[in-house]
Amino acid sequence: MQSEKFIEALLEQTKQILKEAEKLKTYDLNVLTWKEDEISWNILECLEHLNRYGNFYLPEIEKKIKNTDSRSEIDFKSGLLGSYFAKSMLPKEKLNKMKTFKDKNPLNENLDKTVIDQFINQQYKLLDLLQQSRNVSLNKVKIKISISRLITLKLGDTFEFFINHIIRHFKQIKKNTISS
Repeated sequence: MQSEKFIEALLEQTKQILKEAEKLKTYDLNVLTWKEDEISWNILECLEHLNRYGNFYLPEIEKKIKNTDSRSEIDFKSGLLGSYFAKSMLPKEKLNKMKTFKDKNPLNENLDKTVIDQFINQQYKLLDLLQQSRNVSLNKVKIKISISRLITLKLGDTFEFFINHIIRHFKQIKKNTISS
């Protein structure tokens, strides 16, 4: 796929996520904290989970973009592992549950609307990093993943995985707003 088209698609997805996140600021705290049951996440817990991943990936991506001398190429070719991870994050018709690592699980934490602000700030940072990525290689820049420092993904795959993960949880958030 052409690198520029790939980045444009990711920018559009992130802008859409930002619009949806801005709407969440208008929701009552009762809606934001409503749960289907005691083991499911409410809206704020979904966002906090995403914030924790953002706290890992965004600085990692920024550092790698700033410290590379590899230039952008015309095409981005997803790697085998990166493609698998990115696709695994996309929600299925019936939301498939996945196990969350303990340090990324905000279940039953006392959260408030500042979680939304942090998430929105991270999305603006993501937009900025996507813009910066136009000048570097989406294929050659490698990003360590959160579950193992030994595994790296191409920058392009990392962006796609990260954004798909957000899309997945926004489907969960939408389900919560309908149910609440």
